[in-house]
Amino acid sequence: MKRLLILVCVFTLVPFALAHNYKPPSGYVPDSGTAVRVAEAVLVPVYGQKQIESEKPFRAELNDGTWTVSGTLKCPDGKSWFGTESRCDGGVTVIQISKDDGRIISMTHGK
Repeated sequence: MKRLLILVCVFTLVPFALAHNYKPPSGYVPDSGTAVRVAEAVLVPVYGQKQIESEKPFRAELNDGTWTVSGTLKCPDGKSWFGTESRCDGGVTVIQISKDDGRIISMTHGK
């Protein structure tokens, strides 16, 4: 009887315990918009609101389950540089975020 009671408790309580560990099928960071919002939330306390605002718009690219979010370098001539012919000095934030669990893999800022 004791064993039956234990089994009933285990089979009753285990599903409730597992329900608290819900993981979305497409991961916690399912799309580029979410990746950018997560990046901004992490970057602002480190680099400051003014610096992060100056690097907008952010781009997010997914590769092998990792989002790479990078800022936009603004040149003195007022143009943005996305790797085109015109280059200018400076650096931007680059942050890598796991699509699966939202973990911050790395965070850097160029000079």
